Amino acid sequence: MRDKIKDALVEEAAHDRAVAKAILLSGTYLYPLKGLIYTANHRPLWQPFLSRSGKIITLGLGVTSTMFFFTYAPQAAFMTLTNGAMAPISAALLVLSESSTITTFLARSFLLPDAITDTFDATLLEEGQDALVAQGRTLTSHKTAADAIERLGEKGGVKGVGAVEAFTPHLLLRSLVFLPLNFVPVVGTFMYVYAQGKVYGPALHERFFKLKGWGKKERERWVAGLRGGYTGFGMAAFALEMIPFASIAFAFTNTVGAALWSADLERIMQ
Repeated sequence: MRDKIKDALVEEAAHDRAVAKAILLSGTYLYPLKGLIYTANHRPLWQPFLSRSGKIITLGLGVTSTMFFFTYAPQAAFMTLTNGAMAPISAALLVLSESSTITTFLARSFLLPDAITDTFDATLLEEGQDALVAQGRTLTSHKTAADAIERLGEKGGVKGVGAVEAFTPHLLLRSLVFLPLNFVPVVGTFMYVYAQGKVYGPALHERFFKLKGWGKKERERWVAGLRGGYTGFGMAAFALEMIPFASIAFAFTNTVGAALWSADLERIMQ
């Protein structure tokens, strides 16, 4: 029995090292940062976010206020067992993280699908991927449009590809289930980000998969072949979106980062 346990631990450690190596070698964790810098230097990409900023702020304030009213006290009481005198501060940070997760999910599901799609497609146009975007929507001519956003026409295109689908309740449930990992300082937060990153990376490329016209099996094979890359990208993107009050802004810059990676992948495949 002891030998079996030892072998299992050795195998798990080897797997973890392989995953960590794949993540580090992929370099995809840099794309969220590239997306942030790219967005800052391309003002037209701000438009989808700014046009919905009022509704986003209202939603964020409502969710955060509700969460503090109903969940702060019980979580602070529970965290006294693990954090001692730091429990009030730790609980406040946890509630802010929870509020950020819920706000991002609700916004992506009900307020932002079209805006996220426009941001992704406009970034691809900025990168010269007109043919790819044209698979999912009509495009106006360079001559009649002032910028990439104005070039975006009706969604549908030759493959009937519409807007990015709303984030599924599974993603929200997964986030809330794994949130208690944050009770464990440093290590627990890293485990939480890692667990979320594995599914968040592929989710941010949903629009890319649709534009390519890939079915479920094709997507799964593609993601499996780039598992380290998608995990690294998802971890970095999710960590940014955990930042309270800035999560939605980072959702847009992460979308830009996802589009930049898509453009690079498309160039490799051509």
